[in-house]
Amino acid sequence: MAVTENSRKKDAAQEGAREQLLEAASMIMRDGDTVDISLSELSLRAGLNSALVKYYFGNKQGLMLALLDRDMHNIITGLDALVAKDMPPEDKIRLHIGAVIDTYYNYPYLNRLLMRMVRDAAPKEAKEIASKYLRPISEIYGTLISEGVKTGVFRDIDPQLFNFTVTGAADRFFSARLVLRHCYDQEGVTEAMRDAYRQHTIDIIMAGILA
Repeated sequence: MAVTENSRKKDAAQEGAREQLLEAASMIMRDGDTVDISLSELSLRAGLNSALVKYYFGNKQGLMLALLDRDMHNIITGLDALVAKDMPPEDKIRLHIGAVIDTYYNYPYLNRLLMRMVRDAAPKEAKEIASKYLRPISEIYGTLISEGVKTGVFRDIDPQLFNFTVTGAADRFFSARLVLRHCYDQEGVTEAMRDAYRQHTIDIIMAGILA
C-alpha cells in the first residue's frame, strides 16, 4: 500500500512538473508575443531544469506539440459538443465564435504556433497535425453551416472560407500588440476590449452568413 501511495505521489509530481513547463512556455509566448522560446528562458520561467524538456517531451518540438494539443483541446471538444446540442444553428455559430475569441484571448499565439508546427514538421507529421486539429474543425463547420442552410437560416456559404474568416478575425486582433501600442497608445488587450471585440466579431460574421 505504501508503494502504491508513493507511486501516486511520484506520478502527481511528474504531472505537475510537466504542466509547469507547458504553462511557462505559454507565458513566454503570451508575454513576448512570439512562438520562439529558448530552453534557458523556459527553465528560468518554470523554475525547473531544462533537461526535463527531453524527459517529458523528447525535445522542444515535442513540448510545443504538447502545448498545441493542450490549447486546441477546448476548441475541438467545444465544437463536438455544439453539434450535439439541441439549439438553432445560428445560436451554435454565435456561441462558437465567442468561444474562439475567448480562446485566442487566453492563447494569442495559438494560430501562429499551429502554423509553425505544420511548417517545420516533416510532411507525414504535418499531415498528422492537420488531420488532428484542422480537418475536424473544417468538417464540423461544414455540418453546422449545412444545418443552417437546410433550415433557411444561412446563405449557402463555403465552410472552408468561413473557417479562414473566424480564425483570421481572432488571430489578427490578439496578435496585434504592436499595432495597439504604436497606433493607439495601448498596451495589450483588456477584458473590456475582448468583450467588445467578441460581440463585434459575432455581429459582423453573423450579418454576413444569415439569409
